[in-house]
Amino acid sequence: MPNSKPLQRLCFLLVAFAITVLLFLLAKLAFMACCGGTHGVGWGDAWAVLRHGLSLDLSTSLYIVAPLLLGCLVAVWVRIPRWLVKAYFILVSTMMALAFVADTSLYEFWGFKLDASCLDYLRQPEGITQSVSVGYLLARFLLWVLAALVIYVMYLLSLRFLKDDTSHTTHRSTLSREGESLVYVALLPLMVVGVRGGLSESTTNIGQVYFSQNQFLNHAAVNPVFSFLSSMGHQLGDEAEYAFMDDAECHRLTSDIYTTESLDADTLLSTPRPTVVVILLESAGEQFAAAMPRLQQLKQEGINFSRCYANSWRTDRGTVCTLSGYPSFPTLSVMKIPHKSCTLPSIASTLQAEGYATSYLYGGDINFTNMRGYLIATGWQQLTGMDDFTHAEQHSAQWGVRDDITFDFLYRQIVALPTGSPALMGYSTLSSHEPWDVPHEVEGLSWQRYDDEALTAFAYLDACLERFVERLRATPAWEHLLIVVTADHGINYADVDQSCPLKKNHIPMLWLGGAVKEPRTIDALCNQSDLAATLLGQMGLPHTQFAFSRDVLSATYVHPTAVHNYNNAQWMADSTGHVLYDLDARRVIIGESPQPERLARLSQAILQLTSEDLRNR
Repeated sequence: MPNSKPLQRLCFLLVAFAITVLLFLLAKLAFMACCGGTHGVGWGDAWAVLRHGLSLDLSTSLYIVAPLLLGCLVAVWVRIPRWLVKAYFILVSTMMALAFVADTSLYEFWGFKLDASCLDYLRQPEGITQSVSVGYLLARFLLWVLAALVIYVMYLLSLRFLKDDTSHTTHRSTLSREGESLVYVALLPLMVVGVRGGLSESTTNIGQVYFSQNQFLNHAAVNPVFSFLSSMGHQLGDEAEYAFMDDAECHRLTSDIYTTESLDADTLLSTPRPTVVVILLESAGEQFAAAMPRLQQLKQEGINFSRCYANSWRTDRGTVCTLSGYPSFPTLSVMKIPHKSCTLPSIASTLQAEGYATSYLYGGDINFTNMRGYLIATGWQQLTGMDDFTHAEQHSAQWGVRDDITFDFLYRQIVALPTGSPALMGYSTLSSHEPWDVPHEVEGLSWQRYDDEALTAFAYLDACLERFVERLRATPAWEHLLIVVTADHGINYADVDQSCPLKKNHIPMLWLGGAVKEPRTIDALCNQSDLAATLLGQMGLPHTQFAFSRDVLSATYVHPTAVHNYNNAQWMADSTGHVLYDLDARRVIIGESPQPERLARLSQAILQLTSEDLRNR
């Protein structure tokens, strides 16, 4: 910094701080303008968002100004070149602009504020490029550059207060410099107090800005830079993070939730050792039932678990929940932690021990999110991914091989099985994912076209599933076949998002095939993670290693529940109602229950119990 006068340096600090706060306020307005249209909010809510979010903006602004304060302290005694200050402003402008653009862009897909989970996808950027077009990414890049330039120019205004002071140094000026240094030293603890949010035990946290039953307004009030930095601190090893109560109370509350035996269960299957095919439909929550009429018809022909809910909101997490009967977690993906995921039980490893051959099919990059490592470690012997198809097939969809091609591949695998050879096959579809690039036509396949490309994608998936089932029905393989159709998760779509968990998290769970004794509707509340124990129970196999998967047909299933978590929040439902407990706000955000606090406490106990199990693996 130039040899500026004390008052000039103080003005520089104050203006830089004010500019930073102003930028955060403007970013909130831009966020609401870009993302608020589908959340039932208007500009009348802007003042409430700005007012409630201000405390987090002030705290984060102090983070950014803190290096400038230290710089001013040093500049009292040593001249700091102006270019160094500009370099810091360039860095801050670039990072702030990236946070603003990323936060606003990702929210429409994820439904929560920017956090460190986005770093997982930077390790495999094809997950980004397959979801959106090159034009979309280019537009965001240009917006990032433009925003960074605007922010930088605004910060340059503060430099106008720093002017060279060429006066001679005297004994008086030396004392003046000592006095100024004391001022900055005195400001440091005040800045620390401001950063932590005061002197109380509770430090600055995201939940302090939550004020509304409309979760979008709460998200809009959250500072994206703080959200990102805060999420970096959510680590698996932080045992205190989910330590809500002593172990005795935790086990008392959950004692009737998780049981590991099947007792007096109804018999749904005509054979105890069917050929099993588990199909995970990408994003196909029940919110898209109207676009999937064939699936609704098939529910009348098989065993329909009508109240099944997804455990989580991403494919990698939902896959683990379904195949391993293991819970999901708010801030991490077990699949992406190899030394943990390799310890999990799975349907594949259990059936492999019973003589089943196991295989898994995915038309995309099977290495994505450590899927290959997880599948191999948990008993899936033969894996088929995008690289096993022709070059043309690999490029038939943005994410890889489109669904009609992979459904046909799975059909050929099933009919080629030797008679009497037990087999388990898994399959994840991919076409019902942004950017919804399904084909215009496929020979022998028809589906309804909607003005909405997402609905058209699910109609296409529905047609693929129907043709697959009908072709198998005409083969000898059908007699001993059990097809389990479910979804990996639901998605934010139209007016359905995290603020309406009953709609967003509801997914199909349907058992079809000749191995089904008769059509049934099972209306027990359950999770996709309960498939493992329920299936193994029907096959007469023990499932004690699936500690968090319940046989929903067993007499031991006395307290039906469903849990869904995402981005440091957890939804909990039982027969009395449901609540969404936010772990940042540390309170119930959404609830329809006569006993919301009881449900919230149970939700905490479940999270404490399951996270303890994961830590010990």
